[in-house]
Amino acid sequence: MHEITTRKTGLQLVKILEVQGYQVTRQTGSHIRLSTSQNGVHHITIPAHNPLKTGTLSAILNDVAQHFNISRDDIESITCNYSVPLFEKEGLGEIF
Repeated sequence: MHEITTRKTGLQLVKILEVQGYQVTRQTGSHIRLSTSQNGVHHITIPAHNPLKTGTLSAILNDVAQHFNISRDDIESITCNYSVPLFEKEGLGEIF
């Protein structure tokens, strides 16, 4: 099993999940709601924290892996091997 060795921000995880087919549907405060229609409808909420706590990241990855019926190792390898640059505060408008 891979360990989550690279700390991710909420915004980095949003970008990774967008590449995997999720779309930002709304944002309330510091929480970003993503949705996908792949493999059935699925919604997930990502806190835009820097960095995400390990338990929060773990729970999100478990949820995504379960939705797509893939192993936790597979989803961790996608997120750990995918590099997304940190965004500057003034550049946040470009994400949404």
